[in-house]
Amino acid sequence: MSKRQGDTWRALGLMSGTSLDGIDVAVIETDGERVLRRGFAATYPYSEAFREKLHAGLAEATTLRTRTERPGRLMLLEQYLTELHAEAIGHYCADHEIEPDSIDLIGFHGQTVLHRPEAKLTVQLGDGPLLSRLSGRPVVYDLRAADVAAGGQGAPLAPAYHRALAAEIAERPLVVLNLGGVANVTWIGADGTLLAFDTGPASAMIDDWVKKTLGKPYDADGALAASGTIHADIVARWLNHPYFKTPPPKSLDRNAFDMEALAHLSPEDGAATLTAFSAAAAGAALEHFPEKPTLWVASGGGRRNATLMTMIANRVGTAVRPAEAFDIDGDGVEAEAWAFLAVRSRLGLPITYPGTTGVPQPLTGGVVAEAG
Repeated sequence: MSKRQGDTWRALGLMSGTSLDGIDVAVIETDGERVLRRGFAATYPYSEAFREKLHAGLAEATTLRTRTERPGRLMLLEQYLTELHAEAIGHYCADHEIEPDSIDLIGFHGQTVLHRPEAKLTVQLGDGPLLSRLSGRPVVYDLRAADVAAGGQGAPLAPAYHRALAAEIAERPLVVLNLGGVANVTWIGADGTLLAFDTGPASAMIDDWVKKTLGKPYDADGALAASGTIHADIVARWLNHPYFKTPPPKSLDRNAFDMEALAHLSPEDGAATLTAFSAAAAGAALEHFPEKPTLWVASGGGRRNATLMTMIANRVGTAVRPAEAFDIDGDGVEAEAWAFLAVRSRLGLPITYPGTTGVPQPLTGGVVAEAG
C-alpha cells in the first residue's frame, strides 16, 4: 500500500472483549496521530452456543505454552471465530452503506484466551491471513505480541488512542476508564504524559456470576447488584491480592480471581459483592497516579451498569461521566482504538510505551497480512 505518514487512512477496527459478548466494529479516519473522523460503531453479538464454546476454549487455553499452539478444539474455534469476524465486517459495511474497498486497513484484535505477560505469553484467537483473504483487505493483527516479547505487559494498548480522542477535553489530569471484562485506566497528564494499567475485574466476573446463577448474560443496569447485600469481608480478602499494591504498568487475566468465595451467596448478594469489588479495584488505582485526576471518562459496557458507576464515583471521589457526555461512543472506543493502532503499526509508529505497558522503550507492533 502506497499510503505514508501524513496521509489519511480509513481504518476499520474489530474488538472481541474479555466479556465474550460479541464483536465490536468501528471505522475511523486518521493520519495515525489525530482522529480526523469517527464513524458509526456497532456490536454483533455471539450466539449463546458460540459463547459456550468460547468458555470451553478458555479452559483449554490454560495449557498453552506458546502463542501458536492450537490444541483440541482451539484450531476449529479460531477458524470459526475468524469467519464470524468476516461476517461482521460484511454486515457492518452493508448496514452503514460503506464500500468494503474504501477501507484501507483492518485492525484485528481477536479473542484473548490467555494472558500471562510474566511468562511473555499472550494468546488471541484469530487468523489474520484468513481474515484478509475473506475480507479482501489488508489486516494488522497480533498487536500485543511484540510488546510482551520485549518484556511489556501487552496491555492496555488503547492509551495512545485515548490521548488522541481526549484532545478536545480541557480537564487535566484526565482518566479514561474502560469498563470491559477487565477494567483499565489511562491517566493523561497536562503535558500529555501517559500512565496506563489494568485496575482489576469490571464486567467479566459479574457476567460469569449472573450466567452461572440465573442463566442471564449480564446484570442489566446493575439492578441485581442494587437489590443485594455487599459482603465486605470477601471484597477485602480479594483486595489483599498483591496485584493491587504492585506499581504499574501491570495487566490482569480475566480469570485471576476465584469465585469460590461466593458459593454460599444468593445471586443478589454475589452480584452486589462482585460489583463492589470492581468499584474498589478502580478506586485502588488512585494510589498509583502521579496526581489525582479531575475527571474520569467511562467507556465500555460497564458504563451502563448504574450501580457500578455510582460505586466507582463514591470510591474515587471525583465525577465519573459516560463517554457520551463528550460526544464519544462508549461502545466503540476499543474497536476505534484497534483501527487507530493498525494505522500506527503500518506506519511504524509506537503503539506501546514505558508508562503504558512497561516496555523498555516506545515500541511498534503488529503483523500485516496483505490482501490477496
